[in-house]
Amino acid sequence: MRTAYSVETVRTAERELMARLPEGALMQRAAAGLAAACADLLGRVYGSRVVLLVGSGDNGGDALYAGARLARRGAGVTAVLLNPERAHAAGLAALRRAGGTVAGAGQGEGLIARADLVVDGIVGIGGKGGLRPEAVPLAVAAERSRAAVVAVDLPSGVDADTGEVRGAAVRADLTVTFGTHKPGLLIDPAREYAGSVRLVDIGLELREVPPELEALQHADVARRLPVPGAESDKYRRGVVGIAAGSARYPGAAVLAVSGALRGGAGAVRYVGPAGDAVIARFPETLVSDQGPKKAGRVQAWVVGPGAGDDAATVAEVLAAEVPVLIDADGLRLAEPAAVRGRTAPTLMTPHAGEAAALLGVAREEVEGGRLAAVRELAGRYGAAVLLKGSTTLVAGPAGEPVRVNATGTPWLATAGSGDVLSGLAGSLLAAGLPAVDAGSCAAYLHGLAGRLAADGAPVGAHDVAAGIPGAWRDVVRGR
Repeated sequence: MRTAYSVETVRTAERELMARLPEGALMQRAAAGLAAACADLLGRVYGSRVVLLVGSGDNGGDALYAGARLARRGAGVTAVLLNPERAHAAGLAALRRAGGTVAGAGQGEGLIARADLVVDGIVGIGGKGGLRPEAVPLAVAAERSRAAVVAVDLPSGVDADTGEVRGAAVRADLTVTFGTHKPGLLIDPAREYAGSVRLVDIGLELREVPPELEALQHADVARRLPVPGAESDKYRRGVVGIAAGSARYPGAAVLAVSGALRGGAGAVRYVGPAGDAVIARFPETLVSDQGPKKAGRVQAWVVGPGAGDDAATVAEVLAAEVPVLIDADGLRLAEPAAVRGRTAPTLMTPHAGEAAALLGVAREEVEGGRLAAVRELAGRYGAAVLLKGSTTLVAGPAGEPVRVNATGTPWLATAGSGDVLSGLAGSLLAAGLPAVDAGSCAAYLHGLAGRLAADGAPVGAHDVAAGIPGAWRDVVRGR
């Protein structure tokens, strides 16, 4: 499992490690890893032109020491100092000894235009807000240039703890981060600025500290997926109920059922006005028009996709003493007190617009601060919350580490894709997974299914559903 830790936790671990190491050893470890990553990106170091954008913190020191290593291998290295009086003195001396040169910020744009590689050491992980005005032209020049851009630990101008970008920021092709991932490297919008991420082990000890974020990998998902045993029947495997669809949106019901049938539960019961459409497409579905209470035994419910204004069905499902997933129209129709009052697990699955409506804020506020939004929703409703997006976040109500998922593809931004995800996650709930596991495993499989189905081309929601078995096999076989 990939983990990410807060700036405060990283700083504490760094101080504890530095107390046991010779002075400057930790920075040398970071610089060695940074220089190796830069060399790999360049391919040929000798004769290359490298520009270091150097601020006043330790990030600038890392960049200077790494630049010295590249200069000793024959690169032409120039450090552009944004604050010469506060540049890391020992790193600057090392660069000069290795044959590197120094320039002022006013010369930076011209140097960047001729560079093969630009190293962003402007601001460290403690930076808040966007870049200062004097750094903005350099960031713009780097983005417009043909040079590869490498960020030191984190792109300057993004928030390490939240993933927020409040102003101008450096856009990197590669971020070399030290010791552990930082939340901002895994969460949009900051993740879009990081490019590829390379983690350099510098010896930080973080095992006893809970992370801020967790990102499941294949093996983590495989361990959590339900596997039927020799004695399993459909009820032991779990039965999921789908209360979805309407005369106007029968397709939502069909798509939610399609996801549920591929999610590991033993059977799917459908309740709602789209029964004919569901049974025509999936004859194995157990269809009822008598409402949730009379549908028969279920171990979890999914309510809301395409439900229109059917608040009565939403209320009836919320009163059930089994896990419930609330999506789409169900999020609008559910009484907050009824959600908070539930004793069985609840999983809410909003996209940014729905989350904004639930929180009473603008959509842009949710999109710019996704981590804060998902935590606020989970705490406010006492539920697990899956916030959809290019990096899907899943938060639990007890303040546990937030799960982040990035297996998806932009092609998943298509009508009905969320309905498939809801059915899949509801099926995992019925199979016995805790709400956070059901949401994060469903997001992982759904994203992977979308990626496999798309293969670089547009897909429909039905293609995503059809791709779930292939994604499941891919995960359990460890590919």
